[in-house]
Amino acid sequence: MESASVVRALGALAQEHRLAAFRLLVQAGPDGLAAGTLAEALDIAPSSLSFHIAQLANAGLVSQRRAGRSILYAADYDAMADLMGFLTENCCGGMPCAPAQCKPAKPSEKDVA
Repeated sequence: MESASVVRALGALAQEHRLAAFRLLVQAGPDGLAAGTLAEALDIAPSSLSFHIAQLANAGLVSQRRAGRSILYAADYDAMADLMGFLTENCCGGMPCAPAQCKPAKPSEKDVA
């Protein structure tokens, strides 16, 4: 993934409604969500949703398709995986990364006492 694409994706996600929309679409799976359902879940006007989805689509993070009278939006899982891969590429000194290896250890109760 090129740096310009990463910056565009991170910029699109760096807004409260867009981040929430993307997370909902990730949860929804490949079938996605109808525009009205997504706007209602986010408690925003459909016109605002259109603006935010356009930013996510421009960054390559979501796709849209028409199903009858509805527009369905879905997360692009390949783009999400590419972004995560770019962000973690050098994690753990180049070794395969396990989530537990990347988090600082929490002090135990006896360490705190």
